[in-house]
Amino acid sequence: MALEIRRLASSDELPAWFRAVSAGFMHGADVSEEETAARTPDIELARTQGAFDGSRCVATFRTFAQEMTVPGGAVLPSCAITNVSVTATHRRRGLLTRMMGDALTAAKKRGDAFASLVSAEYPIYGRYGFGPASWSAEWEVDVARSGVDGRYAGPGDGARVDLADDGELARVGPALHDRFRTGPHRAGAIDRPERWWRIHTGRRRFPDDGFTPAFHAVYRDARGEPQGFVSWTVRERWEAKVPEYTAQVQCLTALTPAAERALWLFVLSVDWVARVRSGQRPPDDVLPLLLPDPRAARLVSLADFLWLRPLDVPRMLRARGYPVEGSLVLDVRDAAKLADGRCRLTAGPGGATCEATRESPDLTLDARELGTLFLGDESAVRLAALGRVEAHREGAAEWADTLFRTPRRAWCPDVF
Repeated sequence: MALEIRRLASSDELPAWFRAVSAGFMHGADVSEEETAARTPDIELARTQGAFDGSRCVATFRTFAQEMTVPGGAVLPSCAITNVSVTATHRRRGLLTRMMGDALTAAKKRGDAFASLVSAEYPIYGRYGFGPASWSAEWEVDVARSGVDGRYAGPGDGARVDLADDGELARVGPALHDRFRTGPHRAGAIDRPERWWRIHTGRRRFPDDGFTPAFHAVYRDARGEPQGFVSWTVRERWEAKVPEYTAQVQCLTALTPAAERALWLFVLSVDWVARVRSGQRPPDDVLPLLLPDPRAARLVSLADFLWLRPLDVPRMLRARGYPVEGSLVLDVRDAAKLADGRCRLTAGPGGATCEATRESPDLTLDARELGTLFLGDESAVRLAALGRVEAHREGAAEWADTLFRTPRRAWCPDVF
């Protein structure tokens, strides 16, 4: 029987689809009716694809609407991609290629500026025009070695840090995150819909999800205004009658440097906590240098995280910010013909234009390399040294870095 790739016609096909997702990610060969029912509300059938071998689903693919902040603080619409799987029995048959092509074509027609995903495996997505646009790091801090004073009693500038329950975080958290993600130096941050907050605070659960209730703390400035929060869980351990607890930070969001410093110092000073795991943070996070002994922060993970696939190059380049006045002619190559073309970017602190041109290019690059450069986290000079960007005049790659690089590294706080 021929394989059929299609969007799901009805929720009746979801049990088979969820089983394929579970098998593809090695979570088990079956999914309970309870879990199917719990996860069904998240699925938009019109944006969900499956490959079917008879009645059996053997590949899955889903997209949803997402907002992403670009350098300078503007927000653009993205086609977020998730739940990508191909069953081991049906690999190397072009299933992912066909589903990806369908999804990207639809995203282009919708007017999405780019597509986004978090790549489970590095080699897969470059051939579809995606490039790694931000990285993520995680540290483990040995509290005793760090030099942080265990007698820390909170900020001394009239601000305060207070414990908060799930309900309070659900009230103040969404507005804090929206202010955070639209900041000028928060490139890569995405929106958190109401569903995210319900899961984060335990108000929405799934069967056998292993949920651990979190502690929360909110930082308020001297005027009493919330300026940040932190959520963490605790792994208990006693050794010879001595507590050796590990605090695992789930999320730390701060609108000001003072809030960020105070929240980290608070977590590092919680009684019985011997180690603090930072959770996923930007690679240039302040945490290590906040410690009197930065070597107490051991880097346990540093890897690519958010990947971007350009779809509307002029819109992307017009939307982001630039630190200086200047222009650059880019020749973007795209085998899928979704983002190819030559354009002149004329940019500065006051805004940017990007128009099609027949002028000789300063740089030639594939769409995936533009995805890598767009958020300002990668260097055109480094890509040119690798042969992935071609400079047609001396200094063109250096000039691209002057225009594109950002003071703080791009960072996406959330898996999706």
